[in-house]
Amino acid sequence: MTGEDYTDAGGRRKLFCLAFTGKGKLLADRLASALGGEAMRCGDSLGLREWTADRFSASRALIFVGAAGIAVRAIAPYVKDKTADPAVVVVDEEGRFAIPILSGHLGGANDLARAVSRVCGAVPVLTTATDVNGVFAVDEWARRQNCAIVNTGKIKEISGRLLAGGTARVCSDWPVAGALPPGIQISEEGDCDVRVSLRTKTGETRADGKDVLRLVPRIAVLGVGCKRGVSQEAIEEAMAAVLTESGLCEQAACGAATIDLKKNEPGLQAFCAVHRWPLYIYSAEQLRETAGSFASSAFVEQVAGVDNVCERAAVLAAGGPLWQKKRTGNGVAMAVALRPYELTWRWQDE
Repeated sequence: MTGEDYTDAGGRRKLFCLAFTGKGKLLADRLASALGGEAMRCGDSLGLREWTADRFSASRALIFVGAAGIAVRAIAPYVKDKTADPAVVVVDEEGRFAIPILSGHLGGANDLARAVSRVCGAVPVLTTATDVNGVFAVDEWARRQNCAIVNTGKIKEISGRLLAGGTARVCSDWPVAGALPPGIQISEEGDCDVRVSLRTKTGETRADGKDVLRLVPRIAVLGVGCKRGVSQEAIEEAMAAVLTESGLCEQAACGAATIDLKKNEPGLQAFCAVHRWPLYIYSAEQLRETAGSFASSAFVEQVAGVDNVCERAAVLAAGGPLWQKKRTGNGVAMAVALRPYELTWRWQDE
């Protein structure tokens, strides 16, 4: 209903609703059921402080059913920045108003408020300037297009220019489907205000020397093969080397893949956990059946039952071509493949 999937790679729910009263719990249950979350009444098993501490960093979205002031005080100790904070929406227990109070654009709280409105008829109380004025929001566009923002400090400059009636030039490594939003121009020559690219050194500054707002599609999957007992540090070093060699932005990475023989490697599990990436696991048979041209190793085939783990796993998980072929060192083999990607001008609910 929201257009969002509030689950992680393992299918665990990542949207949580907390009600302050029994009446509010009825609404929380209704919202959780419709939006794919979990609901609880404050004090049933956890108090407000404990519930918020436990859920804030582990969630993609929180809904408080009750007074906004209580919700604000509850989340205040845990707020970090717009790139990491979950969406937080407050709904009064009568379901009259849905108020985004944190991460309106990047976290999706504005969208969540609209979704709450569709469930219970609440009025979405949006206060972000671009929404109030009907102006293109580059940060909301980035989220909808599955892009990471490298330098979030530039968002304010772009939004301010558009709010003042100015224009922003966008240069993209992909064609962008749909009608141009008001105030947006396509720059074909490379000198632009917003750059969409996977590459680290592409279009970082404008002709006048000022920084460009850089958006990076999250579409790169790391294929990993490793020796037994490999450390997280060794895998981090392998990734850094692969990124440098291939020119890929780290923000493009969205997951890792390997063979089932390595699924319980502590170093690999820790590597994925610290980056909050899913780890895709495949059997030797699945990897052997993956179509493509891959490096072949008789030793790897003898040990793993397939001639190549990292390239095959990356391509199978991504469903797209290799960006970086197998690179080995320090007990780690790593490759990178890209998911299919299309870019549109959609930045709000239709």
